[in-house]
Amino acid sequence: MLPAMRATGPGLVDIAREFLGAHRLMRHLFGRHRSGNLRFEELEALIGDDERSQLFRLKERCHARFRGSDGGLAAHRDALFDLAVGSLFHEAMKFRESFYQREVYGPRVEALRSRSGAEEDQLFEEFARIQGGVSESLEEGLVETEALLARTVEQLCHLLVAHHDEPLVTRFLVENAADAEEAIGSPVSTLLEQMHGDASTGYLMAGRSLLESGYYGEAIHALLEAIRHDADPAETEPLVAYARGMEAYLARNYGESVERLSEWADAGPPRPRSLESLAHDAVGRIGQLAQGPGREQVAQDARALLARLGDAASSTRSRPR
Repeated sequence: MLPAMRATGPGLVDIAREFLGAHRLMRHLFGRHRSGNLRFEELEALIGDDERSQLFRLKERCHARFRGSDGGLAAHRDALFDLAVGSLFHEAMKFRESFYQREVYGPRVEALRSRSGAEEDQLFEEFARIQGGVSESLEEGLVETEALLARTVEQLCHLLVAHHDEPLVTRFLVENAADAEEAIGSPVSTLLEQMHGDASTGYLMAGRSLLESGYYGEAIHALLEAIRHDADPAETEPLVAYARGMEAYLARNYGESVERLSEWADAGPPRPRSLESLAHDAVGRIGQLAQGPGREQVAQDARALLARLGDAASSTRSRPR
């Protein structure tokens, strides 16, 4: 579960998630159209008039999140992205209707014409005129929609830069780097650099958020990326040790847990009280949980570490909220 943040944070994460899903689905369906394999029913997952449609969900979330924003650069980016998404929805709807006319309506017209008499000739000539322009408008609409999709990706990047102070957005990008990179066409580290001035700040922000939520494996990945992008090792390496210690604890590798958490404790304060509280609780149970050869040494090391950590956990829990 994501940690509690201000209300705007999760909303923007939802929008980014829906956009990446819409981008992936649009590229897939347009590829199927060009190969001649697209069926009308497949378009319903992308475009429609209710929550079952990816673009409908994106459009509605944008309207709810961005309309009525206060002034300033962020509000300008909000409005532009909302407008781009709305336009994308309508262009995709036009493509859907043109596709329906060609793939569903057209064959029905031909079937009826084979059973009709001369008195309906003028009607079917009108049908033929309409159908004659459908294929051309379909291909033009596809090109226009793809161009608008590319411009909307650019607006998404500008939007995220304008809202760089929302930690959950940065965390989402790090956790979903493959999808983000497919959409933006560049490494997610480049976007993090635009958002935070350097990529290491973004990775470190994501790593801290993941630690607070107990996603230790994912936190390790983010923190190591922060180090790879020149984050201060004195700040980052103790957090890696903490994440590895807690991950080892959950895996019941208690000797490794005590060793890694000791490395974290060796770095000294200041330590986030929430992390210290969790470490205190975990280490306090190791003496009872450790099994097999060497358990006495593990329990002894755990007691020594517990003494170093002190009563941070109890003091944290007793603070007024």
